[in-house]
Amino acid sequence: MITLYTYFRSSAAYRVRIGLHLKNIEFKSFAINLLKGEQATDEYRRLNPMWAVPMLDHDGYKLTQSLAILNYIDNVFPEPPLATGNFQELAYVRQIALSIAADLHPLTNLRVLNRVSADEVERKAWLAHWATEGMSGVEALLRVRNWHGKFTMGDQVSVADLCIVPQLYSMRRFKLPLDDYPICRKIEKNCMALEAFQRASPETQPDTPEGLEPVYGPTAKLLAS
Repeated sequence: MITLYTYFRSSAAYRVRIGLHLKNIEFKSFAINLLKGEQATDEYRRLNPMWAVPMLDHDGYKLTQSLAILNYIDNVFPEPPLATGNFQELAYVRQIALSIAADLHPLTNLRVLNRVSADEVERKAWLAHWATEGMSGVEALLRVRNWHGKFTMGDQVSVADLCIVPQLYSMRRFKLPLDDYPICRKIEKNCMALEAFQRASPETQPDTPEGLEPVYGPTAKLLAS
C-alpha cells in the first residue's frame, strides 16, 4: 500500500502525484495542511523529521524529497520510465529537474517566503525575482541544448517535465508574466493534455478548498488557448 503525505498546492508533492498517476499507481492521499502548520506537529515530525511534504510511505518504507521519491517509484514501477536515453541525455533531464527542484523552488516555497517578510508586497517581489530568474535559466538550457520536442526530451515525458509544470503553475497562480518562456509553455500545454497531469493538478485534490481560482482545473483557460 502506498500513502502520499501531500498538500494540494505544494509543488514538490505535485511532482510526485504526477509521477504516480503517469505510472497508474494506486495510492492514498493524506493531506498535511501547510498553512495550518500541520507539518510541524509532533506527530508528523516523528514520521518526517524534515517536517515537509511530500512523504511517501510504501508498506512502511518512508521516503522524503520529491526527486528521491520519483527515482524510487521509477525503480520499483519501471513502466513507463521517467527518464530514458544515453548518459548525456539522462544527465540533461536531471539537470533541468534539479535546476528547478534544488535551485529555484527552495527560494520561493512557503516557509522561505514566511521568513522573508510579513509584507505581502515584499513577499511577492521576492518570489517574482527568483522565479523569473530561475525559469529564464531553464528556458535558456532548453533553447541551447535543443533536445526538446513535445516535452523536455523529445516526445517522451520525463522527470524534468514533472518539475516544469508545477513551477509554471506557481507562476501562473501569482500572475507572473510568462512571455519569455515559450519552450516551457509549449511543454506545459502538452503535459496538461495528458490525463495524469490533469489528475495531479492542485484543483482536483481531496484537500482542495472550495472556491479556488482555477489555474489548471477543468474550467481553466490554459488548454483552450
